[in-house]
Amino acid sequence: MLCVDTTFCVELSKGEPAAITRAKKLDAQRERLAVPAPFLTGFLIGGFAKGGHRLKSALDLNSRTEVLPVNGAIALEAARLAGQAIQDGRPIGTLDLLIAATARVHHVPIIMRDRDFSAVPGLTIETY
Repeated sequence: MLCVDTTFCVELSKGEPAAITRAKKLDAQRERLAVPAPFLTGFLIGGFAKGGHRLKSALDLNSRTEVLPVNGAIALEAARLAGQAIQDGRPIGTLDLLIAATARVHHVPIIMRDRDFSAVPGLTIETY
């Protein structure tokens, strides 16, 4: 199982070639994808707001991912990561914290292309 981040999903819905290529490889490998529930809500809001192809892509992602709820363990891990990031002078947004904490608690890699999570210790990152 892989946890996906916002950038990957947005780029996939926009038809970005690198994201599409990676998604095809994941499909061929029958890799399960997971997303934290708060992320999925935000992503679906964007799809419903844009409509058309963006909505179709968002709903397709929803049908192909395992939604991981935010529970006490994930909230605790997100808060711990946030505290450390603040101490290090590199604060991380709440949504990114929930995604990183979800991946860490479930011991799954996260697929991404940006550097938002590079400062999170113990997080396995796969790029595309």
